[in-house]
Amino acid sequence: MNKLLSLLFCFSAVLSYSQQTDDVDFISAKAEITFDTIYRKVSGSVTYYFHVLKAVDSVYLDAKNFETLSYHLDDEITDSLYNGKQLIIKHAFKPNTNHSVTIKWRTKPTKALYFIDWDYPDGNKQIWTQGQGKYTSNWLPSLDDMNDKIIFDLSIAFNKNYQVLANGKLKGKTCNDSTSIWHYSMEQPMSSYLVALAIGNYTKKVKNSRSGVPIEMYYYPEDSLKFEPTYRYTKEIFDFFEEEIGVSYPWQNYKVVPVKDFLYAGMENTSLTIFSDSFVVDSIGYNDNNFVNVGAHELAHHWFGDLVTETSGTHHWLQEGFATYYALLAERNLFGENYYYWRLYEYAQTLFKQDKSGGGTSLLNPKSSSDTFYKHGAWVLHVLREKVGDSVFRKSIKEYLNVHQFKNVRTEDFLSIVEDFGDVDLKAFKNKWITATSFDYDTAIESLKKSAYIHEYLMADCEVVNSRCKDYLASGISDESKINIVTQLKNNISKEDFKNSLQVRQAIAQQVTEIPANLKTPYESLLNDQSYKTIEAALFNLWRNFPKDRFKYLDQTKDLDGLKTKNIRLLWLTLALITDDYNSNEKPNYYQELLDYTSPKYGFEIRQSATQYLYQIGACNMECRENLEQARHHHNWQFSKFANQLLKTMDQ
Repeated sequence: MNKLLSLLFCFSAVLSYSQQTDDVDFISAKAEITFDTIYRKVSGSVTYYFHVLKAVDSVYLDAKNFETLSYHLDDEITDSLYNGKQLIIKHAFKPNTNHSVTIKWRTKPTKALYFIDWDYPDGNKQIWTQGQGKYTSNWLPSLDDMNDKIIFDLSIAFNKNYQVLANGKLKGKTCNDSTSIWHYSMEQPMSSYLVALAIGNYTKKVKNSRSGVPIEMYYYPEDSLKFEPTYRYTKEIFDFFEEEIGVSYPWQNYKVVPVKDFLYAGMENTSLTIFSDSFVVDSIGYNDNNFVNVGAHELAHHWFGDLVTETSGTHHWLQEGFATYYALLAERNLFGENYYYWRLYEYAQTLFKQDKSGGGTSLLNPKSSSDTFYKHGAWVLHVLREKVGDSVFRKSIKEYLNVHQFKNVRTEDFLSIVEDFGDVDLKAFKNKWITATSFDYDTAIESLKKSAYIHEYLMADCEVVNSRCKDYLASGISDESKINIVTQLKNNISKEDFKNSLQVRQAIAQQVTEIPANLKTPYESLLNDQSYKTIEAALFNLWRNFPKDRFKYLDQTKDLDGLKTKNIRLLWLTLALITDDYNSNEKPNYYQELLDYTSPKYGFEIRQSATQYLYQIGACNMECRENLEQARHHHNWQFSKFANQLLKTMDQ
């Protein structure tokens, strides 16, 4: 084939991207994977088994920027036709025939698979993947199209001193002197973006669900005391979902693992949820930043997203809206009706502000915001359930999952089932709640007013009933109502107002920044609260308001780290450095510690905060700047954006 014909053929293969699923059905894949941690490379072989539905002259797999790539078709034909994005298997395929193709590859991925801390002897060395939005085809020849679901079996060779996790059930482990091969097997098909692995130093605890499904919960060995608060309610949520959804968990087991510097809060890879280790908390941190909602959301995706998957981004709300809604149902089961309605109210406020700023879009717009897909989508299910009733709604959900299991779905697939079970026409409902480019805030608020809890919150407003405002904080109204009052009163708080819950006291710490002398003693009590966020805010405000007592406040909090992000420790170091005459001999050590936190061996949240503090006190030296330069290329886009913006500011 001459170069011109080759280019034309490659171009036509790209154009046929969306049509291949009509012609070819990929059934299963068996992959053998190895890693080079020195050069950050992944290599291996994968055999795909596929069925040809119609006569075609080629089949392709996605593979982005691979170093080497070749295939062996049906143990007969060997070639390596590759355009940099797709491996093209050229052959006169006949309809209704079965084939296998074995692909060998090597690549150094720049996204979708990440090597963490391999440059640092004492680093938390990990390898993990993120397929959604990044494409598994950056490290494994696969299919970016979500509409072709495949049964994946992964065999992964790695240093035997590490734990290796992947989709499915661990069928066996082959060991030699230094390396082990973990053999994971799936029984049901999934979209390629859900293929995942995680490698690191982990310990695990296993609980069985009420239905007997193993729930494997992984943690760093040094975090054994954080296991319970981190994974609190995980089993309860699992059991609740099976009962509420009415369809058994569809996979062999459920594994949950934290990783360093993850791109998002969590990701619902089939049978393997990966989440940010910033959610690994102790019993105090649980009050500030727990995993309950994120964990419930990712688990719900194993039905809504993994079992039934959107056909395209147009129907993305079928995944994110459903997972958000069912996570709220799980929290309602744990924390009560009031909590559920309060979160819906928060979602409504977010969507209202989005519309006011001109950011509202249809739920069927594939370019909609996360707030639209998640929060608006959850609201659709809430009002739909109100409209058709619990019985019809739950029967419809069960039928929807059973009919479309291991397949791809559109919005119409779901709505038509609800219409059949409820004997109702949902055309007007769809126009109002799904295709409309704005959120129906007024109807949402009317729905929420059915809750006495929300009705009370809306009435407890200083701007509406100013004469009673100060009485609210001593009354029996909800914490959320009191927090709203605190934000309105701010510096008109009294001593008695400190006699409230942890959440209300946190609001006082965050809102009352000017502390009158008569509130000094009750305000100081905030430093003893079971909340790292409260202590952080109280420390700063006390330090700023009462200069003569700065030594006392610093001494009181010197041994606190706070959350995984070291929120208290970083603030403490900064304040200690700029407090005149405080432990003067130790200031070089304080500075070096704060500077060290900007280095790549720490998580990006710690690095970002430490860098911000150093910049704010005018102490970001050459080493700090070098670490910031390195951060410009970090895989987490938010952190790299921060680094670029700060460097630009520093250069002005």
